[in-house]
Amino acid sequence: MLLEVGRIGRPHGVHGAVLVTLITTERSRLEPGSVLFAGQRRLVVAASRPHGDRWIVAFEGVTTRSDAGTLVGELLRAEAPAVDDDPDALWVHELIGAEVVDREGRSCGRVSAVVANPASDLIELDGGALVPLTFVVGWIDRPRTLRIDPPPGLFD
Repeated sequence: MLLEVGRIGRPHGVHGAVLVTLITTERSRLEPGSVLFAGQRRLVVAASRPHGDRWIVAFEGVTTRSDAGTLVGELLRAEAPAVDDDPDALWVHELIGAEVVDREGRSCGRVSAVVANPASDLIELDGGALVPLTFVVGWIDRPRTLRIDPPPGLFD
């Protein structure tokens, strides 16, 4: 299973590097030798370094600004980790399709997407409601049901 880990921005310089915005806390995704996917294309990280709130990344085989330009706007995906060292961690692939219930057990819908947001990522429910991940308080029968503690009026 591939997880979304970032998005490729504009080219940087003339030697094929691009700016990448990560949407994961795992900076190791950009270590040299790491394998990422942009659509059906397999990309191997040759080098990377932080650049403000983004990263400058060079991929093997992408050696010109023109080559880099073909990657602009692509989502970067990576293999899901085989072993989760943190049993309380929430992974996007576990969230999609999970039923969401409030503290009283009332159904709020199912997770249809996870939306990156600077303050807190949001889970989008199949009815269109957006719920900040900060309101998630746990799992029931992980990974089938996600329990939230929404403030009054969130679904009004």
